[in-house]
Amino acid sequence: MPKATEGAEDIEVCPECGGKHFTRDYNRGELICEQCGAVLDDRFIDQGPEWRSFDAEQGEKRARTGAPMTYTIHDKGLSTEISWKNKDSYGKSIPTRNRAQLYRLRKWQRRIRVSNATERNLAFALSELERMASAMGLPRNVRETAAMIYRKAVTKNLIRGRSIEGVVAASLYAACRQCGVPRTLDEVANSSRVGRKEIGRTYRFMTRELKLKLMPTKPQDYVQRFCSELGLNGEVQSKAAEILKDASEKELTSGRGPTGVAAAAIYISSIQCNMRRTQREVADVAGVTEVTIRNRYKELTEKLGIEIQL
Repeated sequence: MPKATEGAEDIEVCPECGGKHFTRDYNRGELICEQCGAVLDDRFIDQGPEWRSFDAEQGEKRARTGAPMTYTIHDKGLSTEISWKNKDSYGKSIPTRNRAQLYRLRKWQRRIRVSNATERNLAFALSELERMASAMGLPRNVRETAAMIYRKAVTKNLIRGRSIEGVVAASLYAACRQCGVPRTLDEVANSSRVGRKEIGRTYRFMTRELKLKLMPTKPQDYVQRFCSELGLNGEVQSKAAEILKDASEKELTSGRGPTGVAAAAIYISSIQCNMRRTQREVADVAGVTEVTIRNRYKELTEKLGIEIQL
């Protein structure tokens, strides 16, 4: 079949039969006449659908670019990856006789993506980071920040003598605090394969060596998440925030664990708003003991003059 050399935009009439109806085959990059089947252009550019989209999923489907650069992959996602689909660039199926060769190419491509010990370290560590972040339900910005902190630690050779899992967990904990999405050491330890003590020790070492400036977490940072897990509404959240604000002004929060103070404020506000939760329920969500909640609860009610009916 004849192929026209002019661009697809210039073709208005088929030179073979005079037809005006064309089919655009984006998989093969061809412009085909519907009447006679002549291939009018074999390098047809996929203009794609319009950029306008109404949700994230629709936007991903319509995007015509590759994946963005990310620090959560050891090569930043910039290297070539041979797809598992047995199809060529035109969308045609690869013949069976060539599939063994494609399998070998795919295998060696995976191998050469990791070329030295540093990249091998990063590949393992960042996959572990992704696993922990998924288990904790952390957003993308926290994962990127944690990956960046870990890369800095590798560059300064802080990994030597320490477990990869411990440094990854410490990086994730630091990133949570840096991005304002605080998680306790116990929560990080539950998702990790190392203990709470080792994570804390590694975290302190990294903050000192990398000069990370992290503000202490505040009880207010935990209120929204704890209320959400307890099924409490916005009224309880705002009431707990008011209690914590008054407590901060009277310096009742200094020197005390932020999760315990936040849990006590939520317990008080849930009673005041007639959405009572037991101390056991609040303690399980906050990761503290019932004794801690009782002690903080008594302090807040006495010093702030809050009267509640149990």
